[in-house]
Amino acid sequence: MSKRALLVGCNYPGTKVQLHGCANDVRRMKALLIDRFGFDERDILVMLDTDPALPQPTGANIRKCLDKLIENTQPGDCLVFHYSGHGTQVPAESGQEDDTGAEEAIVPTDMNLLTDDDFRELVNKIPVGVTFTFLSDSCHSGGLIDSTKEQIGHTVVNYASLPSNAGDNDGGGLIGLIGHGIDAFTSKKDVEEGEEKRGFRGFLSKAKAKYDSHKGKRKEEERPDTQNFDFESQYMEETGHQVKNKNLDINSLTEILSQRTGHEVQVGNIRTTLFDMFGDDASPKVKTFVSVILNQLQSGAGEGGFMGMVSGMAGQFLKSKLESDSPDHISSLMAAAGSAHPSNPRSAYAGVRPSASHRVREDAGILVSGCQHNETSADATPGGDHSQSYGAFSNALIGVLAKHDGPITNRDLVLQIRESLAKSGFKQHPCLFCTDQNADAHFICVD
Repeated sequence: MSKRALLVGCNYPGTKVQLHGCANDVRRMKALLIDRFGFDERDILVMLDTDPALPQPTGANIRKCLDKLIENTQPGDCLVFHYSGHGTQVPAESGQEDDTGAEEAIVPTDMNLLTDDDFRELVNKIPVGVTFTFLSDSCHSGGLIDSTKEQIGHTVVNYASLPSNAGDNDGGGLIGLIGHGIDAFTSKKDVEEGEEKRGFRGFLSKAKAKYDSHKGKRKEEERPDTQNFDFESQYMEETGHQVKNKNLDINSLTEILSQRTGHEVQVGNIRTTLFDMFGDDASPKVKTFVSVILNQLQSGAGEGGFMGMVSGMAGQFLKSKLESDSPDHISSLMAAAGSAHPSNPRSAYAGVRPSASHRVREDAGILVSGCQHNETSADATPGGDHSQSYGAFSNALIGVLAKHDGPITNRDLVLQIRESLAKSGFKQHPCLFCTDQNADAHFICVD
């Protein structure tokens, strides 16, 4: 059985969003894999942006190394990808009210994002019988392998995914709302008040009122509050630890991209900016997004065509590029975008998931995320000593394993990490995404 690992740590040194524990997380994870799980050091690739002697964790480098990780694997092989760094959520950019939602992504040191669809494409390439465990110590990390079954967690319902008749009496409306998970529309306190003060009918009435009030809101109003977290350091009263969250909020992301490109980047042209910066090295999802818009621009169907893309900021950005850039640059732009071919144009947009066929089979992908997709993960520094900084999730994972001499299942590990974090005062809730069989399989691998 072959055992291979890719370990990536991004501290973003010298930037306003600098973290301190990610490189330490990677070093500790490497020692864990060697000492506990029998990995050969030669089969572990480490990427750190704090060490220029190591491969740098840019988006293109990470994608290439992930492809290398799965190359020539055989049934029974064990693969591990551990990432510690910022996570983000990129909202939809078509400019239309019906294009709601956001996609989760990890943030390489150069800001060349890797999205949930990137990881789905990777997992689809892995041969049957190979185990791939993805440990993501980042914000919004729940669901980073698109379409993977959630075993432990609490996924927030995407309102756009509700049935089109979700206001009628036949499976939509309140009954449909319950079928999709009433928790997504209300809080624990609401449940308690509804059951204790007004009875269950009152509880349902309040939930329906929330749903009805939501239906008329624009996309910008539907985004989760997690984009508004303050990045400044805070202190945990229980431990005295200095704590930053690993959320690269949308304002910080657009500010960094604006500084690096020299033009103003806003929500609406993030993906087109990423494509302009990285070209063929950009995320396949980004290239797909741009490919769809370019096809609309070329066909002249933009003004009244699919989702009115030319009227959106992303379309205007590309239109100006086509009108002002040199023929050679336009040619390379079209070639890079042309390498992506969406089976359905809607799959190019955040919050609009591909069809079930996108998940080609019950796969070997196991995602253990540092938090739910609507939460942040913590970067903690005990007593202000950066040499001791750590990611709360990575630290809890290593701590739980230290208490177990023998194997532990993926399910039990995640539950115990949750318990450990809660006892330490951290508010994040790690999740497990995988098949039923892998939920009860041993964590990573056992000879």
